[in-house]
Amino acid sequence: MLTMIAAAAENNALGKDNELVWHLPDDFKRFKRLTSGHYIIMGRKTFESFPKLLPNRKHVVITRKKEYTAEGAIIVHSMEEAIRVSKLDTQPFIIGGGEIYKMGISEADRIELTRVHGTFEADAYFPEIDETRWELKDEQFHPCDEKHKYAFTYLTYERK
Repeated sequence: MLTMIAAAAENNALGKDNELVWHLPDDFKRFKRLTSGHYIIMGRKTFESFPKLLPNRKHVVITRKKEYTAEGAIIVHSMEEAIRVSKLDTQPFIIGGGEIYKMGISEADRIELTRVHGTFEADAYFPEIDETRWELKDEQFHPCDEKHKYAFTYLTYERK
């Protein structure tokens, strides 16, 4: 089962200048819990935004740059190739960024979306979820608190 996992605002904003525009510690914990032990498929810019490899995960990086190398990562040049090299995992995750989500939405079986309640200026966006093709299976609201400036809702969608 191929899953897309993302945090996106109500206007589908993902981030700006290759960074998130919010800090949600509980969402980071959920991301870590769900993706640990799995292949994570991402674009080169997303990969380069990490200070180091994320522990206990296989990094699959999609890039158009034919000569690109990255220690500890599997480098591929298409979504199809990324999915193929991730076949050893029964639960690989597509983790971004915006262009990679657009490529992956037609391939994914599930979407784990953290809907951040607010609208933000961004340069990367999550694709629209077509509710004729996706069914909302679960939602959990998280209010603002001392660690979270914005309220958010975990949404789980499965392909119909």
